Amino acid sequence: MKVLERALPAQFDQDILNWTQQGISKTLARVYASRGVSNVQQLDSKLSGLLPPDQLKNLPAALERLTRARAAQERIVIVGDFDADGATGTAIAIRGLRMLGFQDVHYCVPNRFTHGYGLSEVLVESFATQFNPLPSLLITVDNGTSAVSGVAAARALGMDVLVTDHHLPGEQLPDALAIINPNLQDDTFPSKALCGAGVMFYLLLALRTHLSHSDSTLKALSLLPLLDLVALGTVADLVPLDRNNRILVDQGLRRIRAGLGTMGIRALLATSGADPLTVSAQDFGFRIGPRINAAGRMEDISIGIECLLSDDPARARMLAEQLHTINAERRELQSEMQDEAFRALEKIQLSPKQSANLPAVLVLADKQWHQGIVGLVASKIAERFHRPCIALAPGSDGWRGSCRSISGFHLRDALARLDALHPGLMTRFGGHAMAAGLSLPEKNLKRFEKLAPACFAELLAPELLEEICYTDGALDEQEYGLELAQAIRFGGPWGQQFPEPLFSIDASLREVRTMSGGHLRMRVHWGNNQQAHAVWFQPDLDADAVPSKAKILVQLNVDEFRGLASPKLFVRKILD
Repeated sequence: MKVLERALPAQFDQDILNWTQQGISKTLARVYASRGVSNVQQLDSKLSGLLPPDQLKNLPAALERLTRARAAQERIVIVGDFDADGATGTAIAIRGLRMLGFQDVHYCVPNRFTHGYGLSEVLVESFATQFNPLPSLLITVDNGTSAVSGVAAARALGMDVLVTDHHLPGEQLPDALAIINPNLQDDTFPSKALCGAGVMFYLLLALRTHLSHSDSTLKALSLLPLLDLVALGTVADLVPLDRNNRILVDQGLRRIRAGLGTMGIRALLATSGADPLTVSAQDFGFRIGPRINAAGRMEDISIGIECLLSDDPARARMLAEQLHTINAERRELQSEMQDEAFRALEKIQLSPKQSANLPAVLVLADKQWHQGIVGLVASKIAERFHRPCIALAPGSDGWRGSCRSISGFHLRDALARLDALHPGLMTRFGGHAMAAGLSLPEKNLKRFEKLAPACFAELLAPELLEEICYTDGALDEQEYGLELAQAIRFGGPWGQQFPEPLFSIDASLREVRTMSGGHLRMRVHWGNNQQAHAVWFQPDLDADAVPSKAKILVQLNVDEFRGLASPKLFVRKILD
């Protein structure tokens, strides 16, 4: 791994002066400057800074159809997705439409084990037993851009389909009455980083304005109570935190800290041990998001949606505790599958230190694996080996795989190229640059294991195979402390493409011991006489293999115990 400091702008000295004159520490000024933020105005998270929805393509057709549906009180079914973005987006759609006067609104989310992803033909067929009468309008959330056959099946049964999504479009779009997706070709909406929940929120913003022209009571209606759900979906889906998304996330977090969060999110924070008064984007990413995702991976995402829809504290707490239990089961199963994956790679003599021998993509399949967990396994392997990884588990229609990439390599484009070269190899595929999914017939597995690495090798530039880690330089021992830790905690929100500060330390590592869950606790000494408690979650080394001296990469956080706050280091990497 090559460790580099983040580049600073030429006018850094002037930026430092500007920041420090406004009470910002030198360390945090350096962090902001390296992320392209040179003044405090660029950190302004007021709602007035949000992009307006007007430039979203196909908006007029969507608003006209929704207006007719409200006037006739038609039955509407929200078709969500089985991850945290889909769950929050579904809850936003249900809550928002009801706030706007829609009375007959329901939801249906596919089960990943029986229906597959999104608005599939199988899911449409199931509506006959779920709804009587059938809905006249379906609204997808976080899916639908690739649902060509699903939309056709719905239309054949007399249902209109409005697609809201953010996934990249394929060569053919479904014949929906309107597709609201900022990533459509020729869509001029300035931000392409909205998640599914964000797209749904934007549609509701536009709908409220549209309806208020004929219903003056809606002019005073606020959709702000939905912002904590938008924030959770945005962080959990790992979309880039451009300025627009940072505003959405920050405003959602502020509502929770002010005691205005939805009951379900408050219950999830309580069961995860997080303090609503100091909640951060990191809590969404590492505590709340995984609990909701676990329901979709292991059982039924409806548990998560019902938790987010509940306004009853007791019911919300009961559902949050269910999600907590499911997530614990997920962690245990994930650990077992990761161990099996690493053993399988060792058998074919592949290791992170043998990078020259690694194929362009690591393809792993196991008939005993759980298809809801393979994405997490693929992510861990991609991180450990610095190679794209595809992990496959058996499904009802053959093999189902989850893919995770490395920075700079576009997964979905690679799968599209593979599909063009070998039509019929995969049944379906889709996703993003960094994460994608696919299905293939059981008989095609061996061909896939051979053809995918060959195809990816043609597209994977050699320079991408050298892992580069960018840091924010050394952690200044003079500035280290609670004040800096709290400034960083509330200085974000941090996330994709606006990463949480990462510092390097030439340290002595002492009192290393193993905690429950396999995490490591240690004491870090550096500089002249500075020391700190540190925790290494999901370590790459056993306690007895941790060197006494090493360069380590750390993040600075706030540890709260029995009402007392103190600074704590989170170890992210120990370098050779």
